[in-house]
Amino acid sequence: MAELEIKIPPVGESISEVTIGTWFKNEGDTVKMDEVICGLDSDKATFELTAEADGVLHIKAQEGDTLAIGDLIATIETAAANGAAPAPAKEETPKAQAEPVAEPAAKEAEPAAAKVIEMTVPTVGESITEVTIASWNKKDGDAVELDEIICELESDKATFELPAEAAGTLRIVAAEGETLDIGAVICRIETGSNGAAKAPESAAPAPAAAESESEGTSVHTSPVAAKILAEKGIDPKNVNGTGAGGRITKEDALNAQKAAASSEKAPAETPKAAPAKAAAPAPAAPVEGSRGQRREKMSSLRKTIARRLVAVKNETAMLTTFNEVDMKPIMDLRGKFKDKFKEKHEVGLGFMSFFTKAICVALKDFPVVNAYIDGDDIVYNDHCDVSIAVSTPRGLVVPVIRNAEKMSFAEIEKEIIRLAVRARDGKLGIDEMTGGTFTITNGGIFGSMLSTPIINAPQSAILGMHNIVERAVVVNGEIVVRPIMYVALSYDHRTIDGRDSVSFLVRVKQLLEDPTRLLLEL
Repeated sequence: MAELEIKIPPVGESISEVTIGTWFKNEGDTVKMDEVICGLDSDKATFELTAEADGVLHIKAQEGDTLAIGDLIATIETAAANGAAPAPAKEETPKAQAEPVAEPAAKEAEPAAAKVIEMTVPTVGESITEVTIASWNKKDGDAVELDEIICELESDKATFELPAEAAGTLRIVAAEGETLDIGAVICRIETGSNGAAKAPESAAPAPAAAESESEGTSVHTSPVAAKILAEKGIDPKNVNGTGAGGRITKEDALNAQKAAASSEKAPAETPKAAPAKAAAPAPAAPVEGSRGQRREKMSSLRKTIARRLVAVKNETAMLTTFNEVDMKPIMDLRGKFKDKFKEKHEVGLGFMSFFTKAICVALKDFPVVNAYIDGDDIVYNDHCDVSIAVSTPRGLVVPVIRNAEKMSFAEIEKEIIRLAVRARDGKLGIDEMTGGTFTITNGGIFGSMLSTPIINAPQSAILGMHNIVERAVVVNGEIVVRPIMYVALSYDHRTIDGRDSVSFLVRVKQLLEDPTRLLLEL
């Protein structure tokens, strides 16, 4: 018997080590070439390790072990050494007559073989070097049409749809949750008449990583979700998938902890995709008052947000100045005209349009607030591209309202709604989130009374809105109750002096407390 060494392959330019997540085969099992035998976890994604030959598997590293790229993880005992010797003898036996029959059959199949088109990760933005597979809309072996959306790709800035480049049978190469460089192979499409006919054979290895089967019932899960469910001891049949075609996503597996754990019957019902886990008892359901923990990998967007916010704190001289705004004039104006405004423009009249218009006027009066540092230069913007911070399930994004200074109240409100919907649906493009000159963030919708927002680099300032609270204030020598909002302006002291920052915020306060100034441009 010959012994083939299986080592940890390079899985990414910046990845130097991986952790063994799940063995899909046991010690001594017989494996086929290209069959998925193990799941590997890195700090970026989960990868699948396939057998490099037919033979008997001998495991050299256990689940949970961390190995460097190139380390030995397993060996495969092949029959190559013994298989060569008996070959001549078989030619002299009567069975040798059967071999010429099989050989032409194989040759006949070759001309009809399907043409394979490799699909790679496309270039999705000038500064984007890698993407993460968010979800597959099609399963391995499915028939796809030209330009049909088969996959969603997620970068640190936006989500993109990947259309099929040809009609044929889909062969998935990279699993959900996997991070790929631009230009890496993500899938293949078999075109031709017998592309579909070959589906059962070429798709054979896929169920080990992409599906969990249970007594004739197939539940489609992503590899990451299958691993999470296996660790929890949860049967995929008890989990409702929210992905395309009922596919169980990573989020479904994470959220299934409470719902599905209570419906588990026994540890024996764990998915067959992870036989090494079958002997281990299923984790007990969380008990009230317990001190359990769970660990989740950061998404690409979350890692980018974290990196940029830390960079802003370290690279700018950020300060925050505060003021308060009496919102009664705006609230009275909205109360008087909101019905007619909605009837005419088919959109509600919100506070954000008032703040956006006030910001645009104040930026013209104090252009340094609308500038940014570029090397040894200060770049001044003659336009107002206002970024609006929007909270989404994936994290915080800041779509941009272009040339807000030229827009009416109704146009601003419609653009805010359009961008917010696209943000929550994960459909924002790179061009819709870059190039802003000033940012507004509204923590008041979540109940924030006061905060110090962080600058959205490379911009030099950001305005924070907060909740509106009725407070006792003095007006014309009398104590009255007014709806008051605290506002905060964080700014880069390298470009903006204290006088300009305070004066800018006072100007915004002046415009909001007397909205007629916005109409008369006073």
